[in-house]
Amino acid sequence: MILSFFSSRGWESWDIEHRPLIPEGMPVLVDDDLRLEDGPAAPRPAAVVNRWLRELPASGAPAPSSWENYARALKEWMEFLAVHGVGLFDSRERLKAGLSRYAEHRAAGPLKARFAATTWGQHMSILSLFYRWAINEGHAEPFTYRAARALFAGTGREVKVNLAVRRTPKPHVTVKYLEPDFTELFRMGLRGLAPDGSQDTGFHGREMTRNAAVGDLALATELRLQEFTYLLPWEIPALPPEPTVVPIPFPVPAGITKGKKFRTTWVSYEALATVHDYVELDRAATAEGTRWRPPRRWGEPLMVTEPDARGGLINGIRRPWASLAPAERRRLVAPEGGSCLLAVKNGGGPFTAWATVFERTSDRIRARFELRFPHVWPHRCRHTFSMRTLECLVTGHYRQAAKLVRDTDADAALVFYLSKADPLLVLRDLLGHTTVLTTERYLRRLDTTRIFREAYEGAGAAAGLTDDTSADREAAAEFDDDIKDGAA
Repeated sequence: MILSFFSSRGWESWDIEHRPLIPEGMPVLVDDDLRLEDGPAAPRPAAVVNRWLRELPASGAPAPSSWENYARALKEWMEFLAVHGVGLFDSRERLKAGLSRYAEHRAAGPLKARFAATTWGQHMSILSLFYRWAINEGHAEPFTYRAARALFAGTGREVKVNLAVRRTPKPHVTVKYLEPDFTELFRMGLRGLAPDGSQDTGFHGREMTRNAAVGDLALATELRLQEFTYLLPWEIPALPPEPTVVPIPFPVPAGITKGKKFRTTWVSYEALATVHDYVELDRAATAEGTRWRPPRRWGEPLMVTEPDARGGLINGIRRPWASLAPAERRRLVAPEGGSCLLAVKNGGGPFTAWATVFERTSDRIRARFELRFPHVWPHRCRHTFSMRTLECLVTGHYRQAAKLVRDTDADAALVFYLSKADPLLVLRDLLGHTTVLTTERYLRRLDTTRIFREAYEGAGAAAGLTDDTSADREAAAEFDDDIKDGAA
């Protein structure tokens, strides 16, 4: 089975009257013989899958990366069934038998075919979505469900639980973030420094200033990989004239966000200053005057003139930056030459391989300085921001900071917001969640217990309660009673 991606380029020569309604970049599955039907009104399963894929943008999956993941999951499932002579819409009995064999194949089959429990769960979720849609089209499905009642935020509702999903550890066991000491280690590593701040003489990397600036930006905001990768220099907020303890609003353009939802997060003064230093010095020296042009396979170059904070002339037409998707942003050519992306590489081209930079930095820290240091992927920076921000919100750090600058030139609206808003509401807005329920569920996947425990202990210390030895003795006596009862 062939997986390709739709492009409408040259559609005028296809002998059709109108441009196709298929979204650009939409995955398309085709059998190896390049046929989509076996006759009139006899579409093949691949054609049915393609119809489902085309409906994804209107069904809650607007991101092209999600379309590709869904298509690949269906492709692998269909190829497996075909090997065993089972059709995608075979009888329920044969489909269930095929699912059972597929589960064994992904759990204990050849090493390269095995899935972790989380990956298996994702694939089953995708297949379940597809088959639930297919049921409405008159097809069978292989899954068995049990009824359950989901309790969340004091409310309950009936849900169906797919029995094909493997059990996994509780989410907070597997979703990780960087504690402050490891965060600092990571920042040092991106700069090519040892933990004590001295030069790491065993490492001879390049573009340390760039890596440090973007790494700090990822840690000091909650930007996703796509979001900080495809930022433009003109979208970076201005640096306040004086350092401030209050975070600085950071608009995230809709063109690069998940679900194309505009939001405003924030960034620390220190991280923003690092980015401005990179843009004004190292980036300018690397990109300006270069003759870089995007490869032809990316499409025509988009020449930028008269750029400002909101937009610029792109091939002579005024466009807002927020309207540009990642694929268009990487084709932008700056007035002075070179790519328009925030991060550039030698020669002036766009640099996008941040997952590799973070992985290599993690490996180097683990090999040279700290055996316990974890693998850092870009999204772990988002989790780290969330935990640090929640800690500051719970302990009142930002409220105290807001009081300090109330009479200064700081953003008055943000100061008021920090002083009055509930921590979960603040975090909801920063992360771009639709509701605070999503934020609560997200936080369940992180170890928030420590934050509230330390906040409680801090409040106790402020009230002079932590040295109460009588309270310690009384608490210890509770456990003594347990021991006596067990021995009795």
